[in-house]
Amino acid sequence: MPLLWALRDELGVRGPKYGCGIGVCHACTSHLDGKEVLPCVTPVSDAVDKEVTTIEGLADGDVLHPVQQAWIDEDVSQCGYCQPGQIMAAVALLKRIPDPTDEDIDTIENVCRCGTYPRIRRAIKAAAKAMSQG
Repeated sequence: MPLLWALRDELGVRGPKYGCGIGVCHACTSHLDGKEVLPCVTPVSDAVDKEVTTIEGLADGDVLHPVQQAWIDEDVSQCGYCQPGQIMAAVALLKRIPDPTDEDIDTIENVCRCGTYPRIRRAIKAAAKAMSQG
């Protein structure tokens, strides 16, 4: 069984979205032990004894993760469907590259049908700045 169905159907975790089911759209992007994964193509057995983090686990209580806050500040969302996956991909990118260039940001493969890419880019750069300041 793919991890996505275990999360959504068995655990009621609705943040990771079903978009394509074949690892193309990245709407389901989540983290296993801090690394970006696509639950729609990740067997649930791969998550055994690993920490699974979805958008629901990103905030620290009532304090949003800097990427989540930047998404709000930059008014990124339109329909919002892909945004949990976009945010999780951005968090993974900023872990690897704390001060990403436009080219680094362009390596994120998440699909946004609303075309909010310029706002996504601004939000990632704003989050990087906020994270570098503590």
